[in-house]
Amino acid sequence: MDLVAVRTFVAVAEAGQFRLAAAQLAITQQAVSKRIAALERHLGVPLFARTARGARLTVDGQAFLPHARALLDAEERATASVRPGRRPLRVDVIGRRLATAGLLRDFHRAHPEVDLDVVVLFDSDADAAAAAIRSGAIDASFRCVTVPGRELPAGIEATPVFDEPLQLFTGPGHPFASARSVAPAQLAGHRIWMPGNLPGTEWAAYYDALAAEFGLTIDALGPNFGVEGLLDTIAGSSSIATFLSEHTPLVWPAVHDLRRVPLRDPTPVYPHSLLWHADNPHPALAALRAHLASRPAQRLDGEVWTPPWALRCHPRDDGARP
Repeated sequence: MDLVAVRTFVAVAEAGQFRLAAAQLAITQQAVSKRIAALERHLGVPLFARTARGARLTVDGQAFLPHARALLDAEERATASVRPGRRPLRVDVIGRRLATAGLLRDFHRAHPEVDLDVVVLFDSDADAAAAAIRSGAIDASFRCVTVPGRELPAGIEATPVFDEPLQLFTGPGHPFASARSVAPAQLAGHRIWMPGNLPGTEWAAYYDALAAEFGLTIDALGPNFGVEGLLDTIAGSSSIATFLSEHTPLVWPAVHDLRRVPLRDPTPVYPHSLLWHADNPHPALAALRAHLASRPAQRLDGEVWTPPWALRCHPRDDGARP
C-alpha cells in the first residue's frame, strides 16, 4: 500500500476539502485527486463522497480512517527506530563480565539519558567486529586491534581506550598463593589453564604471544563452563592457575579462598580499543568517545607488556614507566 496516498487520504479527511489538503501537503489539488483515486482503486471502494461543500467520508472511508492513522504511526515508529539519535546506541563489549562492559556501565552512569543496547558478538576478532560496524549491525565495539590501524577496513576508526592489567588467580594450595607479586617468567613450567582460549580468537592470539614471550604453558583443553567453573577447579588445585583481569567483577564462595596475585616486571596488559565507523552520525557515539577520552589516566606501576602487534595506549597517557 502506498503510504504517500494514505497520508494524503488522512489529510483530506481531516481538512474536509481537497483544496485545503493540497495546500497543507504543498502539492496541487490535481495531485491530491490522483492519489485518492489510486488508493480507492487499490482498496476497491470509494473513500469520499464529493459534495458542493467539500469531501465527506463514505462509510468505507470512516472505517478505513483509524487504520490509515495507525499505518502512519507505525511508519513513524519504524523510521524512528533506526534514526540516529532516536534509536539506542549499539555497542559490542565482547563479554558482559569483562572490563569493557564496565567501561560502558560507567558511561551509562555519566549519561543516563542515552539509550544503550549492550551487544555481545559471537564473532571473535576485530575484523568481524569491523564488518558488523560497516553493516550497521552495531555502532561500536571494544576490541584488541593490530598495529598499524590502517589494516582495518576503509572507514573504520580505532582509538586505544584502556590497557587492562592481568593478575594470576590461584587456589590456596598453589606455590604462588602467598606471593606478593609474580613475574611472568616465574610461571614457566606451571600450568595456566584457560579453556576459553578458542583458536582464532583475538584473546587466544594475545595469550599465545604472552606464552611465547615468557616461556609459559597455557592449556586451553577441556570444556569451558565459564568463569565460575574455572574458579571452582582452581580453588581445589595446587598446580593449576589462570589469568584474569583485576577489573573483572567476580564473586566466589569464601571457602574457595582464591588468591589474586599481581603480575609485575613486567605487568601484562590487554589493550582495548574502541572501533567505530567514521561516517556514523549517532550523537551518542560522539558522547561515548568523549567520555572514554576524558577518563582519568591509568597509573600502572613499573614496566608493562603487550604484544608488539597490538595497538595500545601511549605510555604518556597511562602513567606506565618504561
